[in-house]
Amino acid sequence: MSYRSSLPRSVQVIRYVTPLREGGSLPAIVEADDEFLYVLKFRGAGQGVKALIAELVAGEIARTLGLRVPEIVFAQLDEAFGRSEPDEEIQDLLRASEGLNLGLHYLAGAITFDPLVNSVEGKLASQIVWLDCLVTNVDRTVRNPNMLIWHKDLWLIDHGAALYFHHAGLNWEEQSRRPFAPVKDHVLLRQATELATVDADFRALLSPARIEEIVAYIPDQWLISESSSESVEETRQVYAQFLNTRIAHSEIFVEEAQHARKALI
Repeated sequence: MSYRSSLPRSVQVIRYVTPLREGGSLPAIVEADDEFLYVLKFRGAGQGVKALIAELVAGEIARTLGLRVPEIVFAQLDEAFGRSEPDEEIQDLLRASEGLNLGLHYLAGAITFDPLVNSVEGKLASQIVWLDCLVTNVDRTVRNPNMLIWHKDLWLIDHGAALYFHHAGLNWEEQSRRPFAPVKDHVLLRQATELATVDADFRALLSPARIEEIVAYIPDQWLISESSSESVEETRQVYAQFLNTRIAHSEIFVEEAQHARKALI
C-alpha cells in the first residue's frame, strides 16, 4: 500500500448526521460537500487541537508504513453551522469548533475488532505495536482496541491520545528517548512476534524527510498557543525532532515491548 506525499484534502461540512457518544469528546458523523460521510473530530472537544494534531500525525505515519487508516481530511465548520441543533451540549461543541477540524472517512458497515473473535498474524501485530510505541498511543487496549474490520481488512482508528508529550508539563526531549511502558496493555502484544524485523523495515521507511513532510501538514492555526512563547515553526519542529529522535533510538521501545511480551507468555 502506497502513501500520498501531498497535503490532505479539504472539505466543507454541510450536514450534521449523528453523534458518536463513545468517550467524552462527542465525535460525529457528518456529510461534506464532496457527498461523502466523515467521522468529525472537533477542535472544541476534550484536548482540543492537540488531539487533532495527534490524529493527523499518527494517522499519516501509519499510512506511510502501509497500515490501513481511513482517509484523513481537513473539515471546515462554518459559523452558521449547527444553529438549529436542538441538543445544547452538541450546539456548544459546534460553536466551539468553528473553523478547521479533522475528518476521517466513515467506514460504513465496519465492525469493531474483537480480540476474542478476530485473529491478527504476527507481522501485522508487530507493525501495529511498533507504530503505537513510536507515537506513544495509549489507546489500543483490550477494553478499547480502536480497530475496525472493514471488507475483511483491519483498519486503525482514533489516534487522538497519541503524542501525549505535547500536553503541559512533559519535556519532549526526555520523552523522546523513553521506553513506552503502556505497551504492556496493548491488545496485540501477545501476537507481536516479529518486532525486530519490523523495526528494521520501518526505520528505513520513516526517513527524517518523510517526518518533516508529515509535520508540515499540521495547520499553522493548530500550532498557535497563548501559553507558549515558541513560534509556529518552532512548535512544528518539536514534533519532527521528537519523532526523529524516537525513530533513531527505536531499540529502546522495541526492547521494552519484547520484555513486556515475554512477561505475557
